[in-house]
Amino acid sequence: MKMHRVSLLLVSLVATPAFAQMGGSPAPGGSLPVQKPSLTPFAREAAIGGMSEVELGRLAAEKATDPAVKAFGQQMVDDHTKANADLHAIAAQAGVSLPDSVGSKQKKTFDKLSALSGAAFDRAYIDDMVADHKEDVAAFEKAARFSGDSPFKKFAADKLPTLREHLKMAEEAQASVIKSGG
Repeated sequence: MKMHRVSLLLVSLVATPAFAQMGGSPAPGGSLPVQKPSLTPFAREAAIGGMSEVELGRLAAEKATDPAVKAFGQQMVDDHTKANADLHAIAAQAGVSLPDSVGSKQKKTFDKLSALSGAAFDRAYIDDMVADHKEDVAAFEKAARFSGDSPFKKFAADKLPTLREHLKMAEEAQASVIKSGG
């Protein structure tokens, strides 16, 4: 019995400082409240990424020379415009403020692609889209597996099939660009 008390004391001494570092404090009676992680950072990144997809998609629909790249760009505009509206509606209901413009990384990508034309644009844009959609699928899979109850979890799960299809389309467009010598 004495060993059991010592173990509880050690757990209490180790757990309380670790919990305090997470911003929690023991509840009355000594029990630690459960602190759930948030999907708010995911929602913010999804909002920035979605806005970037629309801007870059418009650029591709305008500048691309390869028909597959041009069609992919327009698909990004159509699908991500709807997804962005869905995300903003969910965030508003949850009382979460989302960014209303892209970040510096996305702006830099837009500027780089804007300076290109022809086959060089097609290749750079579609290479970026393949890499970006691989990252997006991974982030949305992680958010969809989130153990908490969040409207952003459902958003991620609902949008995953579309993102996987986008990745497949981007890879097919990339193959088209490579085949045409772009």
